[in-house]
Formats: sequence, structure tokens, C-alpha cells
Amino acid sequence: MAYYMFQGRYSVESIQAMVKNPQDREKAAKDLIESMGGKLHSMFFAFGSEDIVVIIEVPDDKTAAATALAVAAGGAFSAGATTKLMTSAEAMDAMSHAQKAVAAYTPPTG
Repeated sequence: MAYYMFQGRYSVESIQAMVKNPQDREKAAKDLIESMGGKLHSMFFAFGSEDIVVIIEVPDDKTAAATALAVAAGGAFSAGATTKLMTSAEAMDAMSHAQKAVAAYTPPTG
């Protein structure tokens, strides 16, 4: 299973609908993610350029993309981005793997 962060901006119509009729969007997100074989770890509403930040765990990139496409197809968001995340252990493994690549890489010279 892999971790992903979704950040999104609700459409004006979605914000109007939530103000008019407050609703549990976390439950909707959880239901979607679980239907894709994943887990919702956290969901936050946010100040700033993004309205929502969600941390999920799903089996693979294809599932993460399918989940994002399903959300986009619903029209609730005017913009969004999905970022793949690594655990500290995965990052340390990548650092160890990079040790081999450093010897083979020649940086640009002036």
C-alpha cells in the first residue's frame, strides 16, 4: 500500500451547497477510498489556496489515479493535486539506493 496526499479547491457551487446544507464530507471521502481498497488516514479543511487536504493509503498509483478521476468526474472541485508520499523508511531506502547512482552521475561543468 502507498500513501498519497490530495489537496483540492471546492467549486463555488460545492461551497454554496455545503453552507446551505452542512454535510459530512469525511464520510463521503472515506466511503470512496474504502471502495477502492484503501484507507482514509486524515482529512482536514484548510485556510489558504486549498480548501481540503486528505491523506490516504491505497494499493498503487493506478488506484490513486482512479480515485482522483472519480472525484474530478463528480465536479465538486475546481482544482486539485495528488502527491505521492514516502514513509521515512522508504526515503532512507531511496537514499541508500542513491549512493549507487551518485558514483555513476556526472554533474554539468562550466
